[in-house]
Amino acid sequence: MNIGLDPGELVHELNDTDALNTSLLDNLTTAVMLLDKELRLLYMNDAAEALLENSKKHCYLLPISSILLNSKPLATSLKQVIDNGITFIARKVVITKANTNKMTVDYSASRIIYKNETYLMVELQELDRSYNITRKELLISNHETTLGLVRGLGHEIKNPLGGIRGAAQLLASELQDQDLKDYTNVIIEETDRLVGLIDRLTGQYKKPALQIINVHEILERVYSLVVAETRGSITLIKDYDPSIPEITGDLSQLIQAVLNIVRNAMQALTESNVEDPEIIIKTRTLNQVTIGPVMHKLVARIEIIDNGPGIRSEIAENIFYPLISGRAEGTGLGLSLSQNILKNHNGLIEFDSQNGKTRFMLSLPISDENPLYNEESY
Repeated sequence: MNIGLDPGELVHELNDTDALNTSLLDNLTTAVMLLDKELRLLYMNDAAEALLENSKKHCYLLPISSILLNSKPLATSLKQVIDNGITFIARKVVITKANTNKMTVDYSASRIIYKNETYLMVELQELDRSYNITRKELLISNHETTLGLVRGLGHEIKNPLGGIRGAAQLLASELQDQDLKDYTNVIIEETDRLVGLIDRLTGQYKKPALQIINVHEILERVYSLVVAETRGSITLIKDYDPSIPEITGDLSQLIQAVLNIVRNAMQALTESNVEDPEIIIKTRTLNQVTIGPVMHKLVARIEIIDNGPGIRSEIAENIFYPLISGRAEGTGLGLSLSQNILKNHNGLIEFDSQNGKTRFMLSLPISDENPLYNEESY
């Protein structure tokens, strides 16, 4: 890269080799920044723009303190690198971006001397991203394992239930006494209820009816249902990004997935008697999101946020398993079914929770292609 004495000519006077070097830097997944000896930004690659949520054009010649708000320890380390030329490496450092978002990174700083001028190259590796990818993979793996076990168990239970129901029907046909038939009807009804429970546990639903959907159509339907149910007892706030492109999916299934989560929030707020209860329904787009083994260029993110007491720590790790519920009368099926619906849309549900704020995040890939549905889920 042609690093001249005049920083203003850094990008504008590239020869063919410089253009190739710049292209290589811009295709790195590692965030790279180039600073002058006054710790002002001269260049950052595309990965750094994405990581810092800022543009090289906006940050050009800005001091590092304007790009990273808590950069005083970093600035001290960089000045030492300028003075002694020894590469500095730091692990698990929490930095605050210009938009006040925080993240954890490993970073290294190296001194570069070119045409008697001193420059600094800073490399940033985001640790939060690696943790999030691992966490998402674990969520997907646990869900698939649990679903496989439940389906196997459900199959074994439904076989004898079918025999019990058939025997009860035959017995009812032989009985003349209506009072005795009432007992066989109870057997048949309870057998049907158990079969229905197993079907709900295993996600035995009809195949999805794919169509082009605006995510806000889903949310408006949910919003209308919740408004009718709460009757003003809970404040509902919409924070939409109207520019989100349309997705491909099953409208009714996605409504059910979102509704399950919103109803959980409603019930948590109602049962905990929170003062000024509120639920925020928020939409945004995210770039370069990894879900399972696939990197998606663009994802629609739906967030359901409530100010309730949060999810108890003892069930937080297992919240997406069937029959796990934080409520005495809960069935523990809603979140498991919602996760299954999102999985069959190549998406994922995640959450973070603390007292006073619980946030469920639904990620749905935006693509011109139909999602690859798992036939075994139906």
